[in-house]
Amino acid sequence: MDKPFHRRDLLGIRDLTADQIYGILNSAENFREISSREIKKVPTLRGKTVINLFFEASTRTRTSFELAAKRLSADAVNVSVSTSSVSKGETLIDTALTLDAMNPDCIVVRHPSAGVPHQLAKISRAAVVNAGDGTNEHPTQALLDAMTIRERKKNIEGLRVAIIGDIVHSRVARSNIHLLTKLGATVKVAGPKTLVPEAFEGLVEEGLRVSEHVEDAIEGADVVMILRIQKERQDSAYFPTLSEYAIHYGLTQERLALAKKDAIVLHPGPMNRGIEIASDVADSARSQILDQVKYGVAVRMAVLYLATGGKVESKEA
Repeated sequence: MDKPFHRRDLLGIRDLTADQIYGILNSAENFREISSREIKKVPTLRGKTVINLFFEASTRTRTSFELAAKRLSADAVNVSVSTSSVSKGETLIDTALTLDAMNPDCIVVRHPSAGVPHQLAKISRAAVVNAGDGTNEHPTQALLDAMTIRERKKNIEGLRVAIIGDIVHSRVARSNIHLLTKLGATVKVAGPKTLVPEAFEGLVEEGLRVSEHVEDAIEGADVVMILRIQKERQDSAYFPTLSEYAIHYGLTQERLALAKKDAIVLHPGPMNRGIEIASDVADSARSQILDQVKYGVAVRMAVLYLATGGKVESKEA
C-alpha cells in the first residue's frame, strides 16, 4: 500500500531516515522505464510548474531535472541567472519572493553558497529541492549513486565503498557519506591530507573511515567513487600540481586492481580525464558513469513527484 512521503522539501540527505531514502529509490524504480519508451511522457504532474533556478553552471543536473519535469508532463521553466534581475543587483530573497508570487509548485535551486535552499524553503510556498548548495550537500546525486549501486549490487548494506579525491570541497561526498552509512555501508575516504577535512574523523561511529593512502581505501572495495578536483572552489594550493595529483591519487587500472574483482566505478562528473581518473578506467566495463546519468532522470522524476504530493512506493527495500 502506498503512503504519503511526509516531506515537502528535499534539502539534504542528513535529515532523511533510511525508510525515506528507500521510499525515494523505490519510487524511482517505477519511473525508470518511462525513459525507455517510444513516447517518454506520462501525465503524472500535468498542470504542475517546476522552476529550475541555477546560480552555477550545470549540464547533468539541470538537464535531468528539466527532462524529469517534462516526462512527468509538468511545465518546466529554466531561469538563467546571468540574464535575470540578479545580474542587476536583485537580492536572492527578492528573487525568491518574485518567483513565489507566480505560484510554482516546485523550485529546484543550485547555489554556490551553503544553506541557500534552506533559506528559500522558509519563505516559499512551493516545494524546494536542493540541486547542490556550496560544499554542503547534493542530495539527488547521492540518491542516483545509490540507485546505480543497488542496480549492480542489489543491496547497499554491508558494502565497502571508497570515496577518493577532493573531499573538503565536495557536496557529493557529504551526501553520499550520509546516505551510504544510513543504509549500512562502510565508507572509506582518501586523498591529499589538505583535501580530507579533520572533522570527518568525528564521523567514524557512523561507518566512516579516513585512510591515509588511496590504496588502503580502495583495497577490498565493492564500489570506488572518484571525485573531481573542484578548482573553482579552491582558493589556495592544496597540492603541488595536477600531474602530481594524478600520479599519487588518480584512479588507474593498477589501483583499481586492489578492489574486489566485481567492484564498480562511479564519478559524478564532469570528469578530468588523466587527472583523477584514467581514460581506460572511465571507459571500462567496470565504469557505471553513464548509468549514473541515466538513473539521475528517474531519481529526479521521483523527487519531483514526491515533493508535489505523490505517494511513496511501499515495496520492500
